[in-house]
Amino acid sequence: MARVARAVRPRLERAARSAKPQVTRVKQVAGSQVTRLNQAVRPQVTRLTDTVSPHVARLVASVSPQVAKVPRPNRTWQFTAVAATAGMALAAGVVTAAGPWDSSGQRTAERDHAVAQERSGGVDHGRNSDTSAKAPRPAPSAASVLVALGGSANTVKSAPTGTALADVLNPLLDNAALGTRHTAAVVDVSTGKRLYGVGADDALTPASTTKIATAVAALSALGADHRFTTRTALEPDTKELVLVGGGDPTLTAHKDAEGWASLRTLADSTAAALKKRGMREVTLSYDKTLYVGSELHPIGVNDNLAPVTALSADEGRTDDSSSGQVLRVTDPAGDAAKKFAGFLEERGIRTTSPGPSKATARAATLATVSSPPLSDIVERMLTNSDNDIAEALARQTAVATGGRADFDGGAAAIAAQLKKLQLPLKGAAFNDGSGLNRDDRLTADLLTALLVKAGDPAHPELRPVLTGLPVAGFTGTLTTRYTDATGAAGVVRAKTGTLTGVNTLAGTVVDKDGQLLAFAFLASNTTNKLEAQAALDHTATALAACGCS
Repeated sequence: MARVARAVRPRLERAARSAKPQVTRVKQVAGSQVTRLNQAVRPQVTRLTDTVSPHVARLVASVSPQVAKVPRPNRTWQFTAVAATAGMALAAGVVTAAGPWDSSGQRTAERDHAVAQERSGGVDHGRNSDTSAKAPRPAPSAASVLVALGGSANTVKSAPTGTALADVLNPLLDNAALGTRHTAAVVDVSTGKRLYGVGADDALTPASTTKIATAVAALSALGADHRFTTRTALEPDTKELVLVGGGDPTLTAHKDAEGWASLRTLADSTAAALKKRGMREVTLSYDKTLYVGSELHPIGVNDNLAPVTALSADEGRTDDSSSGQVLRVTDPAGDAAKKFAGFLEERGIRTTSPGPSKATARAATLATVSSPPLSDIVERMLTNSDNDIAEALARQTAVATGGRADFDGGAAAIAAQLKKLQLPLKGAAFNDGSGLNRDDRLTADLLTALLVKAGDPAHPELRPVLTGLPVAGFTGTLTTRYTDATGAAGVVRAKTGTLTGVNTLAGTVVDKDGQLLAFAFLASNTTNKLEAQAALDHTATALAACGCS
């Protein structure tokens, strides 16, 4: 303990000096919140004290002799440590007062409702959601976005009327910034009834709101708990080791895998298995044959999407990013195999330069790594508008349903799954899974129907479609939007869509009366992206503020 004290004392003193101004500001801002928190938690603290006191007493008794032996030349470090502990306690109090939140960053109101409904689904918003330090904190204590799905009837007022909604939304949608053509729909999620519509059955280019359809199709075909597996296989009577791609779009070669399947972990297990067989040199091949057809999207080489292949690491990105536009490698499978060869070399296994091959049925699997459940992957896709994940999920939907795993086959599989779910497909046209194809067509009616289906208690596997939507002012593609004092931050949850001349927004909102509504706004022939986004955001904000029942 003495050595620890001497080691940490300088660091604690520096931390105390650097933290003093911030602690002062926090104290001034948080005083009232801490007072209210103290009043709220005092009974719980009393019970906790009664419970743990005997344990604390035993602990003190056991460590007192050792503590007495510690030299005490200076107690400054002790006071500093106490101050740091108090600071952390204060910070924890402020965060708790701002909540309620659960450990994943999801509001406890949503979590508790999900438990009541026995639903599954992950929460990606804290892991790879590109949240910004400039976003407002803390979020307002809005009603649960799922309150209308199972809450007490006397806590939710009747749905807004069409006339009242028209009075609010029509002037906003007539904004010239929304181009020469726009459509819209607002639906009561609890009943599926359309409350408002403008050209709701007209099909327009949806841009990235297409990913909502892709998510619903993949989850319905594969299930929320499905995982994608990458493996290594050793061909019999040879020294050929095959890296077999399983179509995991989240496979990573980064040192910190952040919970995703790791190429480094696969190398660890593979090297250990080879050494058990007395092998320290192999011929390395890679298998990407799960997908077929062209790997290049019709838009061509583009920083928004890597060539689509069943084997890739970090989406073929040429930097350390995990979302957004960036230059991609031209051969993601070969790039992943080269990185894997390097990891094996570091672990004492020499390899040849890797080349393409196909693992035979006789090959023995040596090691595997699996992705998190599909629920997590869908949330990451929707939150960050991840085109690489979207195209992978379209192909995986085709694989799961016996279709051809290429662009056309993935698009056909999405449409087929939505038809099975009895969703309104009139006018809809799918050409990819990401929405990058300008020939895609969706209606506002279909987009809201997808969101309603995701909230249907009969389809708990679809819940990640709702929980994965970016949160206004906080996560993903909405991080830097809704940051003004409109009251929509933390309340609107929506998927964005942007192409040249196209701006769309589709999601959910809890209105002023506590009613959960699904909405979709599509605009074509827009001339200014930022002005069009602002117009859509103002419309969603007005819907959130509407007491229109």
